[in-house]
Amino acid sequence: MAGPVTSARQALALWLEHLAKERRASPRTVEAYAFAANRYLFFLEQHRGESLSVADMGSLTAGEIRAWLAHLRQGERPLSARSLSQALSAIRTFHRFLDRRLDTPNPAIALVRGPRVVPSAPRPVSEDQARGLIAEPGLDPDRADWEASRDQAVMTLLYGCGLRISEALSLKRSDAPLPESLRILGKGGKTRIVPVLPAVREAVDAYLAEVPFVLAADGALFRAKRGGPLSARHVQATVQNLRGRLGLPDSATPHALRHSFATHLLGAGADLRSIQELLGHASLSTTQRYTEVDAASLLSAYAKAHPHA
Repeated sequence: MAGPVTSARQALALWLEHLAKERRASPRTVEAYAFAANRYLFFLEQHRGESLSVADMGSLTAGEIRAWLAHLRQGERPLSARSLSQALSAIRTFHRFLDRRLDTPNPAIALVRGPRVVPSAPRPVSEDQARGLIAEPGLDPDRADWEASRDQAVMTLLYGCGLRISEALSLKRSDAPLPESLRILGKGGKTRIVPVLPAVREAVDAYLAEVPFVLAADGALFRAKRGGPLSARHVQATVQNLRGRLGLPDSATPHALRHSFATHLLGAGADLRSIQELLGHASLSTTQRYTEVDAASLLSAYAKAHPHA
């Protein structure tokens, strides 16, 4: 940006450029941060009745920032506690940029606390529903055999190994035939070892036997209809279609198969530490959410089965 940065709007543009080009944030992250920061500046401009300078950003009070949060909470489209927390996180990042790059610190931002966000319990599918999601692609007469095999292989990986979509789609052709255990690079660059069940290996082998493309060793294992790498959006759309055909709730998503992997292991007697390692959770408290799900399923089974329930 040519010339000195004097207005808050100029600083915002510079920050978004920094996120996209220097931090290499995803377009979706940049878009979300831009939306939050624009709403923030618009509210403050209305509140003060004038455009804001960079210096003004350093003089904002904790009360003004809390008023913005209250506005988001009580507006025409009130935000949830989680969305408010995300918006505040974006603004904190903006103020850190103002401090480090434009020498405009604001101590008030440290005094503002966001709403307490209670993590929701995972919503897994049942064992029968998981089997249905895996089997259903093979029953679609409008889908090519190799595409059905591919979708079944992806679903089997998510449920059989507890992988995230991104982790399953990051596998290379050189990773198959799958070994007895996979080394998976997960969130935060954390590596974990995941055992591979024979059913998972067989599903991937069946896909490879039918895929019509020549796959380079360092290329993506799973391919889209025209030969490019399969996208997460395709997997999500496929599951959306499958749950409609199977009559499953909206909570039956690709990630629900990962939740089911953990919940069904816990129900079968696996300990939390082992499940934590298999899922790649940094904190055991994240894994402990599955105990809530398992306890809920036990109570539900009790209520249905006990004669005095």
